[in-house]
Amino acid sequence: MDFSTLSFEKADISQAQAISDLINLTYRGTTGWTTEAAIIQGDRTNRQEIEAAMMNPNGYFFVVNWLFAPAACIYIASEKKHAYIGFFSVHPSLQGQGFGSYILEQAEMFARNSLCAHRFVLFVISQRPELIAFYQRRGYRGTGRIEAFPLYLGVPKIAGLTIEYFQKSALLY
Repeated sequence: MDFSTLSFEKADISQAQAISDLINLTYRGTTGWTTEAAIIQGDRTNRQEIEAAMMNPNGYFFVVNWLFAPAACIYIASEKKHAYIGFFSVHPSLQGQGFGSYILEQAEMFARNSLCAHRFVLFVISQRPELIAFYQRRGYRGTGRIEAFPLYLGVPKIAGLTIEYFQKSALLY
């Protein structure tokens, strides 16, 4: 895929519902390698949560539109010298083509250059080895911080779900 034609741009509040729909499709839909439908039920997010994130003065929501709808999104929140990454989603039909790597690189570049971030931080459900491997291939390492699965992310279908924090130095570039 030729990524040079894609526009990585700040999301507009009017896109909140479409972004919420994309995130829910990505993580709770039935297709794509990022789906969590087998281990978690219920929506991952909603329009109100996306709108609140967009209104965070230290937060930045980005989208890549494809055929007039968000094809990918990512959220970056700046805190001190850290950039917290969340809501990272790529439409299931575009997964496995390098699109996600491109989006993550763009977000990291923004955080490093515009927010002066020294470190990128994110969390992943510990029971998602393929997602953990995706981040590890991109330089993220576990911090050792593991917490109980937060119920605002959905209802676990299996017992013992946890989230694990990962980080990557922004200074290695």
